[in-house]
Amino acid sequence: MTSPERGTPRSLKQLESLESMEGIVQAEHSAPSSRSLLHRLPKGALVHAVYPGVLVAVTIALASSWLSQHYGAPVMLFALLFGMAFHFLHEEGRCVAGIEFSSRTILRIGVALLGVRITAGEIASLGVVPVLTVVAGVATTILAGILLSRLLGLSRIFGVLSGGAVAICGASAALAIASVLPRRDENERDTILTVVAITALSTLAMVLYPVFVGMIGLDHTQAGIFLGGTIHDVAQVVGAGYMVSVETGDVATYVKLLRVAMLLPVVFCIAFVVSRSGGARASGGTRLVPLFLVGFAALVAVNSLGLLTAPVVDAATDVSRWCLVTAIAALGMKTSFRDLASAGWRPVGLMVAETIWIAALVLVSLEFLA
Repeated sequence: MTSPERGTPRSLKQLESLESMEGIVQAEHSAPSSRSLLHRLPKGALVHAVYPGVLVAVTIALASSWLSQHYGAPVMLFALLFGMAFHFLHEEGRCVAGIEFSSRTILRIGVALLGVRITAGEIASLGVVPVLTVVAGVATTILAGILLSRLLGLSRIFGVLSGGAVAICGASAALAIASVLPRRDENERDTILTVVAITALSTLAMVLYPVFVGMIGLDHTQAGIFLGGTIHDVAQVVGAGYMVSVETGDVATYVKLLRVAMLLPVVFCIAFVVSRSGGARASGGTRLVPLFLVGFAALVAVNSLGLLTAPVVDAATDVSRWCLVTAIAALGMKTSFRDLASAGWRPVGLMVAETIWIAALVLVSLEFLA
């Protein structure tokens, strides 16, 4: 039987060569026993390395989902907080590799499966005004994030991350964008901070925006465009829209899915810029077109052709949700409360400013383009 010490260097070298397994520098050195079933399976060494950490992330995801269903709080927030409480598991030991795997590979699977929620027909049915509003909102919010981040003394990368999260689809966009950004020591902290702030702002908007659209006299369609074009996370958009009316909820959902559709070109552009600027990751570089974006585009196309039945779409949506919650739990385990506290007020202030910007832009578009 090969000793753990003797099999360690090559096993870890193989893992580190995978793009989804970056940063495994503290993983416990071990290998599956020659008598183990994993030893005989394809990729058995990889499964042996990652399953403890993946199991912990999935367990946190299950607990977070249960609490979210019973108390009505955002599941992403629960997953983040519980994950951060188990940060010690990422410091050393058998769980490190699986936590890294969950925060990268499982994350990308979840983002790719978001494509089943969008069809070209739904986008076309909205007309020109929502499309122009969404495109302008996404582009200018990311640009505003870059400019404001410099004024606040933050990195341009954080401006892109926060601006994309505010402009597109909240936590899911933050995770997707973070997966193609140049690797830095602050990546996990910035991603977690963005997700926490975005979730809080989105929940606050879900409560306040339905009252706001009634106060300024928007009709049901206009209210749907505003809610779908400004609230960050899909779940909060649905909650706010149907809080006003069924028509408003339907329009808000379609507009929000149009914003989600912008995830593909935005992440592609970011990946392209990173690869051209020499910011590719040390583990072998960033592909010009990441595979998870290809999967996202393929699922949008297949769903637009009507080749996916409703049960398949529902199942893929559920799998996507579970993957994203599991990835959030893993990201939480990679981040400490001390790291978040050290970030200060500027990142949160930046996201508040971006939220105000996109809300003002949508209101202006409703006034002058409708």
